Amino acid sequence: MSTTPNDPEDELAGTEQPFVSHLIELRDRLIRATIAVAVVAGVLAVWPGPAALYDILAAPLVATLPKGATLIATSVISPFIVPLKILLMAAFLIALPVVLWQVWAFIAPGLYSHEKKLVLPLVVSSTLLFFIGVAFCYFFVFGQVFRFIQGFAPKSITAAPDIEAYLSFVLTMFLAFGAAFEVPIVVIVLARMGIVSVEKLKEFRGYFIVLAFIIAAIITPPDVVSQLALAIPMCLLYEVGIWAAQIFIKHTKAPDEEGEAAKP
Repeated sequence: MSTTPNDPEDELAGTEQPFVSHLIELRDRLIRATIAVAVVAGVLAVWPGPAALYDILAAPLVATLPKGATLIATSVISPFIVPLKILLMAAFLIALPVVLWQVWAFIAPGLYSHEKKLVLPLVVSSTLLFFIGVAFCYFFVFGQVFRFIQGFAPKSITAAPDIEAYLSFVLTMFLAFGAAFEVPIVVIVLARMGIVSVEKLKEFRGYFIVLAFIIAAIITPPDVVSQLALAIPMCLLYEVGIWAAQIFIKHTKAPDEEGEAAKP
């Protein structure tokens, strides 16, 4: 039985093998990413070790506690589970460049050259900005916030935070600051995709300042220090995003866009 050019069976002929090959490649990329995380986790488990990693994470809080005060574990398995969670989190963050490279290697063959110019810088810069946000939170914000909170604690209260509650707090703050430092990426993507023009972004500047302080008030502890530490960088990064969007749009145009721009 012959098939016509519009026969659905004819249109699907030969597509099974490419689809399977894509699935195999995706599986291989996921395995390589998982191996990278596992290798880093193994190294961290040997040195410095899960307990030492938790001590590093808890250092900003411990430094502000009264002399002799320590963190406590209210669950029987917390001393084992919490350091293990921190080990896996640290391993994923350290191996994140490898994970993102596997993602990039999987999608890059299907992109045009101008799309590669668009995606690769965004992937690299968003990763760097997330790390910068986490580092800013750990090295600057934590110390200021914990000192501010301890300054308000009555002398009759002995601070003994729970390690699971502290881990939850740290993860929330890391995600909040890591996401907040992605503001330039969001601005660039919105402008590059034509959803919002650069001129509109400039006009929205005043509203964004108010929005930044509202977001900071919602997702950070109820203290002025952490709210200012989140809102002010967001406002500055918004300005950076507007500046970067103009450059990015200019250097990542598709060939047809460049042709239209050259027309009188």
